[in-house]
Amino acid sequence: MLIICTISSKNMKKTTFLIVGKHPVLEALKNPNRKIERVFLTEDAKKKINRENQSLNLFKKINVFYKSKKELDNLCGRDETAHQGLVAEVEHLEEVTLKEFVIENKENNINFIALEEVTDPRNIGSIIRSAVAFGINGIIVKERSFPSKSKLLYKSASGGTEHIKIFKVSNVNTTLKYLKSKDFWISAFDVSATKDFTTNNWKGNNVLLFGSEGFGIKAKTLENSDFKFKVKMNNSIESLNISNTVSVVCHHIFQSINNES
Repeated sequence: MLIICTISSKNMKKTTFLIVGKHPVLEALKNPNRKIERVFLTEDAKKKINRENQSLNLFKKINVFYKSKKELDNLCGRDETAHQGLVAEVEHLEEVTLKEFVIENKENNINFIALEEVTDPRNIGSIIRSAVAFGINGIIVKERSFPSKSKLLYKSASGGTEHIKIFKVSNVNTTLKYLKSKDFWISAFDVSATKDFTTNNWKGNNVLLFGSEGFGIKAKTLENSDFKFKVKMNNSIESLNISNTVSVVCHHIFQSINNES
């Protein structure tokens, strides 16, 4: 449906927010559980989608507004997010609680990522992208510090937010204690660790715990872990970016699980 409208963030609902970029927007449109309020599209983006044989049927039941690049630049603001001629106004996905998910999937092996004080939206988005690529079932984040409406997060996730559960919790420690009571192994990745994570057997239910690059995992949180691991690397580099670390770990675990099945 094509409609003429004035484009402004002031016209948005309080419950909606913007996601930008080709992959985030198209994946949101493919997700039947994602409510799309409006899509803003440049003529160039439309032509590019057609050239790449992307189905424009995705836009059939959506309010679509054709706008100039400058108008989309103004809408997106100054956060350096490349919109690629595609912007969507969306609502948050309906959330399933962590406890509900664990109960519903108790017959399956579950792998979660837990993030403590990781707040950079680009890092979180990249972590989501890797988690989806390597079969992680969900990501546990602290609700208060999670940038849930960040365009940078959704752009970095490249559509991954549509394919994984994000569990927003009030207290990471309390959540880890609950998961331990449900037979999850808590594996902390910390600079103080001496054991290489590739030596572990990743069977069963696992929580992969990561802290911020600046401060790592808090001592109290480490007390709730069953294992402490490091990612072995060349001594010339002290550490990897948090999103790179998560990607390396998830890829190895994905390979280990698939080689055994």
